[in-house]
Amino acid sequence: MADASAAGEDFTPERPVARTTGSLSRRMIGIAAVWILVLLTGGGFALDRVLTTAITRNFDDQLEYVLTALIVSAEIGPEGEVYFNREPADQRFLEPYSGLYWQVSGAGREDFPSRSLWDRRLAFGGAHNDLGIHGYDSEQFPKEKLRILERDVKLPGSPVRWRFKVAQSRDGLDAQIRTLRQTLLTSFLLLALGLIVMAALQTFYGLWPLRKVREEIARMRSGQSRQIDRPMPVEVVPMVEELNGLIAHNERQAEEARRHAGNLAHALKTPLTVIMNAATAQADDLAPTVIREATTMRRQVDHHLARARAVGRRGNAHSRCDVWPSLESVERAVGRLYSHVRFDLDGPRDLQVHVERQDLDEMLGNLIENAAKYGGGSVFVTVSAQAGYVEFLVEDDGRGIAEDDRARLFDRGARLDTGKPGTGLGLAIVRDVAEIYDGTVSLEESEDLGGLMVRLRLPAAV
Repeated sequence: MADASAAGEDFTPERPVARTTGSLSRRMIGIAAVWILVLLTGGGFALDRVLTTAITRNFDDQLEYVLTALIVSAEIGPEGEVYFNREPADQRFLEPYSGLYWQVSGAGREDFPSRSLWDRRLAFGGAHNDLGIHGYDSEQFPKEKLRILERDVKLPGSPVRWRFKVAQSRDGLDAQIRTLRQTLLTSFLLLALGLIVMAALQTFYGLWPLRKVREEIARMRSGQSRQIDRPMPVEVVPMVEELNGLIAHNERQAEEARRHAGNLAHALKTPLTVIMNAATAQADDLAPTVIREATTMRRQVDHHLARARAVGRRGNAHSRCDVWPSLESVERAVGRLYSHVRFDLDGPRDLQVHVERQDLDEMLGNLIENAAKYGGGSVFVTVSAQAGYVEFLVEDDGRGIAEDDRARLFDRGARLDTGKPGTGLGLAIVRDVAEIYDGTVSLEESEDLGGLMVRLRLPAAV
């Protein structure tokens, strides 16, 4: 029993595994995260530049105020030296190494420094002129970075160009910039995290209807429903409609297959019963009976095979064929069988229909052969384009058919003229195949030739 069970498991069909190209959710979240990080990085860098420049500018404005005050209060002494008629109010200028300094220098003159510089001096480069205020950073003092503003001024009564300098330690400025950057970094990281979480929630919520679609398909596969009828978002509705249409199409094809199988079985059952009864009774007319009933079975098989071929080819949305080559091919084939009949073809030569060439040949062949067989010797075929359809008019000059009898001709095996050979399936096959392609066929009276006119309409290929 164990071996049998194992053997049974070996033949259990496996559920096909769909090929994947990765997670759609991860892809969307990843793209959003990268884009968020790029934008925030660029925005953070730009904001850092703007705020750092603003803080530095504010720092320089304070130094510039002190520098201007020094220049305004500067005078020339009796020996040509510089002195201030009032001392700067900031006490840090009096404290050694306080971090706030000033100095006045001139070419060939002794430097005039603030007491806060003590034994140090600010570097003086006389190779350039600072007619305007010039600000820059300096590392001339060990372990103390300075921010320096300087300007060259020529005081009244002195031929010397004096350079006034105000310097302050960058420790406070750098501390403000560090605090600013830490605040920006923390804020932008939290903002990035929040935006990525929002993108993830948006992705999961936005893709949630697809999970509903999967659940609905699982319900259909288990037989709990026949189509997706749960309300869906507007963006998903077209996909659901196409899916429902595909399911309905498959159900129609399956139902057609079941119906035709049943019809064929029913059609073959009676001839087989007759043959079996004749063979059992050893009837004298066994051979004619077998031939007659076999002919009947062949008619039924031909009919259902024609329908099965058309149904199978209908699923190809790209099926199309040129009308005129099919007409000429059928006309040549029928002309060889009925050499006494005159065929006239008329209409545009560039028309196409959404029908397989083999099915179009079969429909036109049945109609034109019937017209040649039952007409008086003339067959006229007209082709024209009619609002999304291609219309075929097949007319003959025969006796015509009474209006009350026309509907019966579409029944399988129906024949009004039993004096000529035939199976009586031609018009039935034409009708069935035309309906498979959403076409129509009808019987009317020919006004020009006086006989029967068959109007066949098939969808045009655009």
